[in-house]
Amino acid sequence: MVDAPPRAETPAVVSIADARAHCLRLAHAHYENFTVLSWLTPRTLRPHRAAVYAFCRTADDLGDEVEGDRLALLDRLEENLDVAFVGRGRGPVFTALSDTISRFDLPREPFARLIEANRIDQRTSRHETFADLLHYCEHSANPVGRLVLMLHGYRDDERFALSDATCTALQLTNFWQDVARDLTMGRIYLPQDEMAEYGVTEEGLNAMCANERLRALMQFQVERTRELFARGLRLVERVRGRLRIELTLFSRGGLAILDSICAQGYDTLSARPTVSHRAKRRLIASTMIGLVSGRRRWT
Repeated sequence: MVDAPPRAETPAVVSIADARAHCLRLAHAHYENFTVLSWLTPRTLRPHRAAVYAFCRTADDLGDEVEGDRLALLDRLEENLDVAFVGRGRGPVFTALSDTISRFDLPREPFARLIEANRIDQRTSRHETFADLLHYCEHSANPVGRLVLMLHGYRDDERFALSDATCTALQLTNFWQDVARDLTMGRIYLPQDEMAEYGVTEEGLNAMCANERLRALMQFQVERTRELFARGLRLVERVRGRLRIELTLFSRGGLAILDSICAQGYDTLSARPTVSHRAKRRLIASTMIGLVSGRRRWT
């Protein structure tokens, strides 16, 4: 849940040290498949990665969990964002974020897109076509990758495009992993036209029993997502240092979830496909060895 709604956060004045500590705690408190605030992040960048993460987490929680008028709360969040961009951020998240924005000359657009993604979730719970779903990913996922690249000193369109491929693939993987969970929230991210093409109905999904038609649709989505991961992995050769390891781990982690979906016969309704802690440790070890030795055939 959100620690404090944006409306309650506005009057608070905190020190930059306290603000950074709050964002770091928030980043470490939430489980992710592979956490945004990786242990691979250089120490000097950790507070700034945490500030970006805290903003993302706040926006997502307002869009998913907070009771009340979520659109109004998201509008308030955007107002606080605007204040942060003129150097007067209030409350722990926006105090830290304002400092990060200033230090790295970050643009407003990626943050605004993340807010808009949550507005989209309030306005619609279905996506008619895959193009519509990609449009959603352009707001919900791709801005995060671009912000991370900017924090590490990369701002060119080529790297942004490769990052977009990876971030979209990660977002799609999460959708295919969480079909059952999203159903409980009244949301379906499988494109409606493709559901119709494969003969998959909402009634069938709600029955929580994966028939052959759904399995075929999920196989199609998994293979399509693998192609995006393969495209995005080219970014690894275009960055330096430990970020190469981190980007590889994000992709390999996503691919491992796709493998888990495949191992379940493309049935994500009866059980949520995951990657075990042991498997994650193996991924980390093999990734580091692979990058050092030059063996990188992971797609």
